[in-house]
Amino acid sequence: MRIGFVLNDVFNETLPSTTIRLALTAANMGHEVWLTDVGSFAYDPDEKIYARSVSPSRRDFKNDFDFMKHLQSKEAKKERITVDALDILFLRNDPASDYEKPWAQHAGYIFGRTARRHGVIVLNDPDGLAKAINKMYFQHFPKIVRLKTLITRNHDEIREFYLQNNKKIILKPLQGSAGRSVFFAGPEDENNLNQMVDAVIRDGYAIAQEFFSEATKGDVRLFMMNGKPFKYRGKYAAFKRVSGKGDIRSNIHAGGHAEPAKITDKMLELAEIIRPKLVQDGMFLVGLDIVGDKLLEVNVFSPGGLHSAQKFEKVDFAEGVIHALEKKVLYKKYYHKNFDNKELNTL
Repeated sequence: MRIGFVLNDVFNETLPSTTIRLALTAANMGHEVWLTDVGSFAYDPDEKIYARSVSPSRRDFKNDFDFMKHLQSKEAKKERITVDALDILFLRNDPASDYEKPWAQHAGYIFGRTARRHGVIVLNDPDGLAKAINKMYFQHFPKIVRLKTLITRNHDEIREFYLQNNKKIILKPLQGSAGRSVFFAGPEDENNLNQMVDAVIRDGYAIAQEFFSEATKGDVRLFMMNGKPFKYRGKYAAFKRVSGKGDIRSNIHAGGHAEPAKITDKMLELAEIIRPKLVQDGMFLVGLDIVGDKLLEVNVFSPGGLHSAQKFEKVDFAEGVIHALEKKVLYKKYYHKNFDNKELNTL
């Protein structure tokens, strides 16, 4: 299997990294692996897609750091590959991390669409990712799983929402990730509410969300694969994220830490409720952030944390993902064009 992974910036990927873990696992399993920056694509006059990429030259990597060190060495292969010759193109770049480079936010799924048209299996489906470019996508899921939400740039509307919700709301940007510009506005913050709103709307629209007290105890990141809760060797790919002291953000990169997760029937019921939308949009690997019976976010671009799930469950979930990719390549070989890309994403 020839598989390409698209990242924001290959050599500046923060470790540990789910994308790097998937790539090294695929390499260790004997597959041909290529890693590409989102800014390294080219559409040539011959109407094929190419990309300047790097590939490991061996298959015995111990961890993310060993793999990354090899990619940065002279031993690694660096070539301009034909993307159209790949079996799978795995789009793992996070548009929110390229907020200072607007062109890069859309490049992955734009070139992914063309690669898909040329016969490459592209995950997650580019059209689905285009729909999810900002957090408005979250509002397309059933109301029963969502918190009460207002999306606006108007200070007065946000203040009214704040008062209606007992002066306790969360403010965050419509487009963003990793806990940047996320604020809790409580009763003591009434006089500073405008400044908080200004900090959020300087880059666009703001999301004002009712405060869910259970979220202070952390949330659970549950992975979905092929439209279902990701379970491998009898264990769910999940972990609990707990915020740092004095911080409402549970994002690991924002100072939170990971703990073992307990998957409840309520969580599985919630996953079942949102499953049809993920299947409809061709979302192969997704991270759900859950508190109680509510969904806080749906992470479809580059959900991270498989290493945390593996640490607590003692299961190599990356191996499970690569096995799923192997099956998709076989399905396409057997059925040719009888299934489109969205269908292959969740088979």
